[in-house]
Amino acid sequence: MSEQQEDKTRRAKGDHTVYFDKSRGVWIAQADLGFTAKGTRLRPKASGKDEEAALRALRKRIREHEAGLVHGWERVTVSQVVEQWLELGRSNVGEKTREGNEDDYRLYIKPYLGRRRVKDLRPDEVDRWLLSLTPKLATSSLKQVRSVLRRSIERAVKHGLAERNVVDLCPPPKGRTGRPSKSLTLEQASDLLDKTRDHHMHAYIVLSLLLGVRPEEARALRWDRVHLEPANGLAPHVEVWRSVRFGGDTKSPKSRRTLAISGYVGAVLRDHQKAQEEMRRKAGDRWQENGLVFPSRVGTLQDAHNVLRMFRDALRLVPGIDPDDWITYELRHSFVSILSQNGMPVEEISRLMGHSGTAVTELVYRHELRPVLQSGAAIMDAVFPVLNASKEDDDDAA
Repeated sequence: MSEQQEDKTRRAKGDHTVYFDKSRGVWIAQADLGFTAKGTRLRPKASGKDEEAALRALRKRIREHEAGLVHGWERVTVSQVVEQWLELGRSNVGEKTREGNEDDYRLYIKPYLGRRRVKDLRPDEVDRWLLSLTPKLATSSLKQVRSVLRRSIERAVKHGLAERNVVDLCPPPKGRTGRPSKSLTLEQASDLLDKTRDHHMHAYIVLSLLLGVRPEEARALRWDRVHLEPANGLAPHVEVWRSVRFGGDTKSPKSRRTLAISGYVGAVLRDHQKAQEEMRRKAGDRWQENGLVFPSRVGTLQDAHNVLRMFRDALRLVPGIDPDDWITYELRHSFVSILSQNGMPVEEISRLMGHSGTAVTELVYRHELRPVLQSGAAIMDAVFPVLNASKEDDDDAA
């Protein structure tokens, strides 16, 4: 008689067997839960000092099995699940995001909660941990740290290493006040465009300030997406279809947009194209052609920190502006402010910004928006007539 046939005569599926193991001096309880997908017997065991203790331990093992928990789950620590998520759970994120997640774990999760067993983690404990970080982190950073822990435990639940995710029960508190964003006044913007005309960052500043492109979009912009002459019934335009984000995608589908350029922007980009040819000639064999509009001195993708440094270097040419008070993203804020002050409605500004709707525009840029009524390139030409006239004079002189 086969083993399976003998088992069928002894007990049915779900029956428990209890016996005393003399070699170990403990009682053993065993259940028969049928067969696994591979056709092998599923027989969880548990031990105890007496029959009742062994049966209690067995019932616990059965409940864990039915809940999808793996053996040993109760010993898993917070550090283990976060480190596993950092290693295996982020195949579709960029290098910068990876580094940020790892820093969040190393600085804010591991020292506070790393040794705690996930099964013992309580909501009030997570709340206190988050509150302890509020003096150190802005609200956005606090949300990111919480997200690392939440997603790590969420993955652990899916893999049978935890019963529930207590972080879901703990909303992030408000962190310390972050650096307030701001925008240039019209006078400051005019001075910036005028005083930086001979600076190598001028074209970058013009594109960011007069078209509102994001810094990561400007760094990834290629010449094959810049159309300086009218063609096929289209006015000169820039196709903002890429960014330096993971995979080269823009921030969202709506962020992929085509923007008309004013006459001044077109003239600046032509001059920038000529200057880049000279830069390519000087670099010689060191030049790596990537077709970028704003490359490094050898044609490669610019680092964000280098762009910020060069932007602040250009700001030193503008009287009344402290370079250290500004970042490149605030050129985009200034774009919103100027358009709003000159009659463009928030719905149209939202489209130019690449937002999915007006909600984000109003939430993030609300301090730049005004209650107005009326589109981008035409308004910018009207706002900076002196610069257009100066450009025409320079062209005539040339």
